Amino acid sequence: MQGWRNHSGTSSAFALGVVLTFSTVKNILSLRFLALLCALLFASCNRKQAKTPPDHPRLTPKVVMHDVTFHSLALKRDMPYRVVLPANIVPGQKLPVAYLLHGGGGGLRDWTNDSDVAGFAEQELILVMPEGNSSYYANSAERPEDRYEDYIVKDLIEDVEGRFPAAVGRSNRAVIGISMGGFGAINLSLRHPDLFVFAGALSPAIDVPSRPFSIKRIGQWREHSSIFGAWGSKNRHDNDPYVLVRNVDATQAPYIFLTCGEQEGLLPANRKFAKLLDQYHFRHEYVPGPGGHDWNQWNQRLPSVFRSLSANLGAKSEL
Repeated sequence: MQGWRNHSGTSSAFALGVVLTFSTVKNILSLRFLALLCALLFASCNRKQAKTPPDHPRLTPKVVMHDVTFHSLALKRDMPYRVVLPANIVPGQKLPVAYLLHGGGGGLRDWTNDSDVAGFAEQELILVMPEGNSSYYANSAERPEDRYEDYIVKDLIEDVEGRFPAAVGRSNRAVIGISMGGFGAINLSLRHPDLFVFAGALSPAIDVPSRPFSIKRIGQWREHSSIFGAWGSKNRHDNDPYVLVRNVDATQAPYIFLTCGEQEGLLPANRKFAKLLDQYHFRHEYVPGPGGHDWNQWNQRLPSVFRSLSANLGAKSEL
């Protein structure tokens, strides 16, 4: 009997331990679930905030701003763009257009919010800032719904010229970009030299299609592959500025303004591109200077960019 009583006591203690252990585990799991839920909600809020940063355009009294949404046939969805133009335009007057491309991780508001570019619209220019997401302004190799090149060179230009007092024709169009947008400006202008008379590239990520695989940047590599295609593919080859500059007729190409900060990791890639422009006799200027990969540097370069643009508007390619 004594042995039985001891056995019963042990069984009861064991059962109680199991119940306590189960209860403890249950509480821990509940706490972990709540913590995970809070983390997800916090992350979701952060993402929403990141998608809609405060809009604080730096405008001058002599310009006006319009935000437009239109339907892109190439992307099969509505797309927004921002326009800054002179406040007073003579009836019937047509103005040249500069398309300003934002960088990776940015958006169409960046140019007006982070730089003094709006003031250059006073020089009888229309400034157009499209949304480019993280597309590099190229037709995606893997996502047929992301034809950003066609969206820019077909849909956007057509909508701008039909909606605003824009002068038509190559001699009245320029494309300017920073970082990813700088790549887009060079790539689009070399692939469509008949559309743009001037291309301005500030700190362009000019080497993206030719960057070798890196395990440290495998996520970036996958994203770039989805846009440009597999290594060695025709699509990647056709969107590589180092290749395009060797194949495009320099006499038909737009004037190229290239700049990069001397403290940037992109400096060697841009020096290489500048040498190719020299080698193949492109009309261009390369203006390196102090600064990093940020709007402080880019904003300081804008007067030089727009002086060069003004000197080349109305120019025609050599036939």
